[in-house]
Amino acid sequence: MGSRCEVVVGVDDEPLAKRLFHLVEAETRRIELKYSRYLPESWLTQVNHAAGKHPVVLDEETYQLLKYAENLYQVSFGLFDITSGVLRKAWDFKVPANIPGEEILKNTLSFIDWPSVVWDASSIYLPKHGMEIDFGGYGKEYAVDRVCKILENEQVRTGYINFAGDMRVIGPRENGEPWQMGIQNPREINKVIATIPLYSGSLATSGDYERYFELDGQRYCHIINPKSGQPVKYWQSISVLAPLAIMAGSYSTIAMLLEEKALDFLNKSGVAYLAIDYQGQIYKKSAEVKR
Repeated sequence: MGSRCEVVVGVDDEPLAKRLFHLVEAETRRIELKYSRYLPESWLTQVNHAAGKHPVVLDEETYQLLKYAENLYQVSFGLFDITSGVLRKAWDFKVPANIPGEEILKNTLSFIDWPSVVWDASSIYLPKHGMEIDFGGYGKEYAVDRVCKILENEQVRTGYINFAGDMRVIGPRENGEPWQMGIQNPREINKVIATIPLYSGSLATSGDYERYFELDGQRYCHIINPKSGQPVKYWQSISVLAPLAIMAGSYSTIAMLLEEKALDFLNKSGVAYLAIDYQGQIYKKSAEVKR
């Protein structure tokens, strides 16, 4: 997953713990091998290499992930677009102050067009050579939910999964108390700005502090509007609580992309959240505590 992954479960049997570890690792690696854009043998890489050439067969699992991508595209007014990963070719956050020129952005934006992708329950076809799809906006969160399902099927009732800050709580601590999940201060990385008690459910955060550079007093972050090609600016971070990690993660990203319209979207979605705007003002909506 290219990041630190943590799974905490409450069991008192060492052989069982080891078996659970292998189950969790196997499922996580399966998803990574299938959907990572960095692995040349992955299904997703095959799709991207076939762009403008021919369709690629897909299975039921992937079909459901594409249906979810379609839903996210609709509810985000076209801002959550899984063909927008090509923007990383224009914006290189490993090299400070790499602001792409107008022609580079215009060319890159021409490859972003989810409605043009031809797909159904059996195959997918990217119609333009150079187009790509990317599950980076919810793939890691999908893995969290899959791991949670496996552990629940194994009768695990206490613990949590944390893949690079995308979390899902299986159940409360063994003493019945909630897990205390910290929200990082987006301007003081070693500090926590809030702590949220969770008995169950998921928590995910999107922010402008994960990958960014600053130039002439302006911060340029890795969350980029696929219509303008420009990084978002309105929010420092948005944390979302939802039943599933895939929902918490994708909705926090959509909220960042919606900028000043984020709170309307989150309120209508019925999720709980903690959002910090560019001035440091905090907005929040609490969730009902479940025991």
